[in-house]
Amino acid sequence: MPALPVVRPPARPAPLRVGVLGCGGIAMRRMLPAMARTPLVEIAAVASRDRDRAKAAATRFDAVALHGPDGYRHLLDRDDVDAVYVPLPPALHAPWTARALESGKHALVEKPMTTDARQAHDLADLAKSRSLVLMESFMFLHHSQHRAVGRLVDTGRIGELRCLTAEFGFPPLPPEDIRYRPDLGGGALLDAGVYTVRAAGLLLGDALSVVGSTLVSDPATGVDIRGDALLRAPGPATAHLSFGFTHAYRSAYTLWGSTGRIVVGRAFTPPPDHSPVLRVERQDHVEEVTLPPDDQFANLAARFAAMVLGQEDPAPEREAAVRQAELVDAVREMAVRDSSVGDGGPVVPMAADGGA
Repeated sequence: MPALPVVRPPARPAPLRVGVLGCGGIAMRRMLPAMARTPLVEIAAVASRDRDRAKAAATRFDAVALHGPDGYRHLLDRDDVDAVYVPLPPALHAPWTARALESGKHALVEKPMTTDARQAHDLADLAKSRSLVLMESFMFLHHSQHRAVGRLVDTGRIGELRCLTAEFGFPPLPPEDIRYRPDLGGGALLDAGVYTVRAAGLLLGDALSVVGSTLVSDPATGVDIRGDALLRAPGPATAHLSFGFTHAYRSAYTLWGSTGRIVVGRAFTPPPDHSPVLRVERQDHVEEVTLPPDDQFANLAARFAAMVLGQEDPAPEREAAVRQAELVDAVREMAVRDSSVGDGGPVVPMAADGGA
């Protein structure tokens, strides 16, 4: 079982001054409130193309508001901003993250960090050359429930690990949602599928390869709306991943071993007050392990600040983001593709982060 990330708070109390490029749903509902309750972080400025959204966010978090067509650029020019958080649509991540790094700002970038591996390599090289932190915002990695899962596997509770299945999906989104826009990096693979790919890397190790995949596209928009992928690790374990926008809600993974299974029922989106329950199933025994609540968004913000403040090595985060982008590219390139006509079901409004 590969080692899982551990959050170690930095010794230095100086807050990290963060500027925010965009006021997307996940930023306003999850990440900015988490940053606001993290002592190591101060939200210094918020930029949006929309004047009212910028002012509302700045008022809420006691920050400077920047807006209009030059708002992002003005934020990057500010001396009181040490780092940026980039929650823009996926297709805008690479160009604005590059500008941030070129301006000397550390960068925390919403997943997916880029829409292809070439962009990920370029950003990682740029961050390394400037001695800046570059981190992809996969918040679920920073929840303690996954370390608990790792301990169960390492102590042999399910024998030898054979297979991981991971699923992240939810009902259709409103037609105007950006995830139906190919020009903005829409599609189920880049929105929901990346979680399952990252979970496979977390639980099976970095040396994964893609064996095969499928993607079903919406003929009206051209984006993929559901898919599956099969990955393998160098050892005996495989990963079967499923994701999409045409499903009943599910955010889970199962580890299946030679003598039992571990089921994690709220793998990617547990709120801070949720007490996770790990289900350990063996042939003659079923046990439910209840864990204390944990705040994965605040943990992520604290780890980003720790790296910027010199308490953590940023290299593993850069390397993980590049490897993640390479695997997502391989899922896309190997996919057997199909078009879906009328299988999307009724449009059900969902939260912008898939109900997190």
